[in-house]
Amino acid sequence: MPSFIAPAWLPVVAWPVTMLDPGWMPDCLNPIARPRRRLALAAGCSLSLAGISAAPLRAQQPASPPATPLDVGFVFGGPTNEPGWAHQQDLGRRALERSLGDTVRTHLFENVPEGQEAERAIRDLVSMGCRLIFTTAYGFMDPTIRVARDNADCRFENATGYKLAPNVGVYNARFYEGRYLAGLVAGHMSKSGVIGYVAAVPIPEVLQGINAFTMAARTVNPKLEVRVIWANSWHDPAREHDAAITLLSQGADLLTHHSDTVAVAEVAESKGRMLISYHSDLSAHAPTAQIAAVTHHWGRYFIRRTQDVMKGTWVSGQAWGGLREDFVRLERYASRVPVAVRRQVRAVSDEIEAGKLRLFAGPIADNEGKLRVESGSMTDDQLQKMDWLVAGVIGRVR
Repeated sequence: MPSFIAPAWLPVVAWPVTMLDPGWMPDCLNPIARPRRRLALAAGCSLSLAGISAAPLRAQQPASPPATPLDVGFVFGGPTNEPGWAHQQDLGRRALERSLGDTVRTHLFENVPEGQEAERAIRDLVSMGCRLIFTTAYGFMDPTIRVARDNADCRFENATGYKLAPNVGVYNARFYEGRYLAGLVAGHMSKSGVIGYVAAVPIPEVLQGINAFTMAARTVNPKLEVRVIWANSWHDPAREHDAAITLLSQGADLLTHHSDTVAVAEVAESKGRMLISYHSDLSAHAPTAQIAAVTHHWGRYFIRRTQDVMKGTWVSGQAWGGLREDFVRLERYASRVPVAVRRQVRAVSDEIEAGKLRLFAGPIADNEGKLRVESGSMTDDQLQKMDWLVAGVIGRVR
């Protein structure tokens, strides 16, 4: 199946893929994946994505195959050959290729900066014939909207943004659900009661994760502290390394992160401390340190939305999936994580998936003593505007 890739952002057509690991298995074909149900949507959206198959996804053909493959484009802000956000999105692209076979042809640009260069990359994909384009970062939202206005016959999907148009949809994950499960593991495994958290940028998505992680860990140890240092960048290995070293000096015996490099993992490994990875499984970089990983999975969503374009049923909307939809997982447990802890995590995960456990239900106070949620549960709109840290977090939003 023809496929195209650009090793770095260039204002030219992408290059043919000539080397793909034949042993690679996409997330949608994972034999241990649990059956999943329908995609959850943010309130008030019209998009309907019910019917994602719980069975392994095989090559699927439309009833009347198109005369030529559907060209599908992807714009990545980072490298796809390194663990992290872009890598996980690219695994979804590969899953799309494997599932839909010769009915699709994918193209991508990677390492694309935000702003004018992102807009140029998107326009290049349109000129290459792409009729569905996934722009996989919040910073690509405005360029996507601008290009969409000039290309009504194309469909666009932006990750983590919020601006919709008749031909622009948005997709995101409830990453905080995976973070909550990770917090349970951390609460059981930390002996010092201090956990170090290297965070990228204080936007709601990151704050949701820190808060969910902390609340879960403190259900195990109410005195536990989560110490946060901001890297103020999504991808800065030097800052992430220095932050991790500082957190260890403050007594942390377990590190986690919301950042896009392997720097924190390498510090944990070199210093003999525990690690809970984020974005990707980082066991290759921290084989003894990693005790679990919160990972992201996009293949099912990419496949479904591509099929919608093929069938002429694509509609704009905002999808926000979590554990139930298999957008996020806690996986790759180390053998030292007790079976009893894993069973507790599985039970809590089942409650979250069934809607029996609401993670941000009051009363919740912030780390300055202010009551933020008196009763009831936070709405999706409130979660997407979160700008505070819960009690137990040592750090400030800045």
